[in-house]
Amino acid sequence: MNIYRFALGLAITLVVQLPCVAHPPHLHRHHGQPPLRLDKFRQLEEILPSPNSYRTASGAPGHSYWQQRADYRIDVTIDDEKQRLIGAEDIHYHNNSPDTLRYLWVQLDANIFALQSHSNMIGREFDPDDADFRRMRGELEKLHFDGGIDLESVRDASGQPLAHTVVETMMRIDIPEPLAPGASVQFSIAWSYAINDAKALRARTGYEYFEEDGNYIYEIAQWFPRMAAYTDVNGWQNKQFLGRGEFTLEFGDYDVSITVPADHVVASTGVLQNPDDVLTAEQQQRLDSARDTTEPMFIVTPEEAKQNEKSKAKGTKTWRFVAKDVRDFAFATSRKFAWDAMLHDVEGKPVWAMSYFPNEGEPLWSRYSTHAIMHTLDVYSRYTIPYPYPVAISVNGPVGGMEYPMICFNGPRPEKDGTYTKRTKYGLISVIIHEVGHNYFPMIINSDERQWTWMDEGLNTFVQFLAQEEWEEKYPSRRGEARDIVKYMKSPNQVPIMTNSESILQFGNNAYGKPATALNILRESVLGRELFDFAFREYSRRWAFKRPQPADFFRTMEDASAVDLDWFWRGWFYTTDRVDVSLVQLRHYRMENGDPEHDKAVKRRLRDAEPESITKLRNKPLKRRVERFPGLLDFYNDYDDLDVTPQDREQFSKFLEELETRDKPVFEAADKHFYVLDLENIGGLVMPVILDVAFADGSTQSYRIPAEIWRKNAAGASKLFITDSEIESIVLDPRLETADTDLSNNHWPRKAIEGSFRSQPREKKKNPMQKAKEALEKTESDG
Repeated sequence: MNIYRFALGLAITLVVQLPCVAHPPHLHRHHGQPPLRLDKFRQLEEILPSPNSYRTASGAPGHSYWQQRADYRIDVTIDDEKQRLIGAEDIHYHNNSPDTLRYLWVQLDANIFALQSHSNMIGREFDPDDADFRRMRGELEKLHFDGGIDLESVRDASGQPLAHTVVETMMRIDIPEPLAPGASVQFSIAWSYAINDAKALRARTGYEYFEEDGNYIYEIAQWFPRMAAYTDVNGWQNKQFLGRGEFTLEFGDYDVSITVPADHVVASTGVLQNPDDVLTAEQQQRLDSARDTTEPMFIVTPEEAKQNEKSKAKGTKTWRFVAKDVRDFAFATSRKFAWDAMLHDVEGKPVWAMSYFPNEGEPLWSRYSTHAIMHTLDVYSRYTIPYPYPVAISVNGPVGGMEYPMICFNGPRPEKDGTYTKRTKYGLISVIIHEVGHNYFPMIINSDERQWTWMDEGLNTFVQFLAQEEWEEKYPSRRGEARDIVKYMKSPNQVPIMTNSESILQFGNNAYGKPATALNILRESVLGRELFDFAFREYSRRWAFKRPQPADFFRTMEDASAVDLDWFWRGWFYTTDRVDVSLVQLRHYRMENGDPEHDKAVKRRLRDAEPESITKLRNKPLKRRVERFPGLLDFYNDYDDLDVTPQDREQFSKFLEELETRDKPVFEAADKHFYVLDLENIGGLVMPVILDVAFADGSTQSYRIPAEIWRKNAAGASKLFITDSEIESIVLDPRLETADTDLSNNHWPRKAIEGSFRSQPREKKKNPMQKAKEALEKTESDG
């Protein structure tokens, strides 16, 4: 055996097996015992549901996958005098499940506005510091506004009444005959309700009144009785609508006729079927011309919108829209709308991008809205699936941001003088990207919003971040970067991402920000872009127009990337652990080269460099006994075990003689540096260890150590580095890509924490008496 190879292997083994490498010295804090070993890499099989013929272990739909279907024919009228909605619908429900259904559940979402609804009775936690005018206006509005549904009839296909029971926001319909697998049933519902003032009672639907011209904008959503979903996972998803957890819906075809005042302009899910009846010849010509433009053009101009505001024509018009394979339907209507449009190519398919807005939205809306739609379709189609619908619409109105198939409602407007802040500009672009992006999550990739908000909001916010990055270089994104979630990760008011929608504490951070950030970290720092993007597209492709669950997403991402991510899902989605890794200490070792002259000289230098103890310094004047009795001195008083002896030289000479018969370079590792870096996981969330190391020779090197470094001990780990030059400094997470919540322990050697304080006193604010005195003086001077 090569003696050099044996010696080198032995030396390295000794370095790696130094005491407490598995449990570094800094972790022995509990009465001398190592910390509890928490298995952060435990697999999720016991948590995730068992695979079956509906949902496979790979995360794909199984060979027996099924879902229900509901088709609608609806006639709806908006009463512009009383602000009421009057509707009648025929529903054709298809039972594609293997189960026989004895009753059906229908959602009555408007019942959330009933005076005694559970939502009103529960209310929001009252905080006096948050009791501003808008909040209190809404609380007062709930005392008298009754927007619950007035059911006029529920009838079967032959017109006979159907027994039904209303339970808050759900209605059970008792069908006369059980609905067998593969069968379908038809029935009709007639209803009406008062539309809420969306400025007074904030919601995802409602009207806005313009006192200056006496007109309204209506944004109508959650407005018709909709079939509750029946699934292989939950059976009937009939959890009550309390306001936060959104919707779980079935796909179907819609044929909807919307009757409104004659001078209203309607934006809607679907494709307009009767333009000759509702548009002027000139408007139809503009719509045709918009097929070939390179910029959005007006179909209804701002001047025409102003004229409509003033004229207030009598009579009504009916706009008819048809939508195929959508899970919901919404519309907006107003005589105040200007309308611009452009036919945009999305991966070879023409899609109408359209915006509807009042003159109060100008000049912001005509400049940015339709461009933001087209940009969203381009980016999302690249990262998920090509946009499948013929139209995508953004509407300005009272609803701040809400999404439905092919249409979304967005709120930002400029000041009355036409100027706008940076926050307003980017707020508009961001909300449009976000709400148009919801066409993918959950309108196409149809997750259960009532249960898992993160599956639509979190995934959508992640792709929104990618789209914003492609808008401009310095786009002021609020969510996506790891550093932007740190404050929330430190917060004690957290629940895991895997929490029901109604039980989340910090809704925006938990359901939007944290999952979006987790996915960005997974893409940039764990899987890498190529693997992540492939897996994410595969998930989108597999579950387009189907109903995924969290396990389907987790399993697909692993299946398509060949990377075990159970540790990642467990830490980020099932716990409230945070990232906080500390560089505790760096230990430096050199390999002995066997030459006693060299090795003992190194040891002597290290020994002599040690400071003399305070005791020995102060004892120097003492008269020692051996000085008084020299006969006590012997061999060992002159002996130094670091002196080189003839035996040392002889042993080394024999070693060299044997090496001369070998071709291997002698002691190639003699000049190497061996470092052991001790790490402590304070926050509990295991993550890759990303390091930038600077060396004495001026060079630098980056290391990306997989999260599996924590697999044997999640509390602490050690890493061996073999280098040519001495290490001068180390920085952990140098690009802030892991959401580390404490950067003060990310440097070796430790760095001072930078900060600043004021050198000038704060400007003293005027007290109420001073303000009252100034007002009085101003009144006297004016009078």
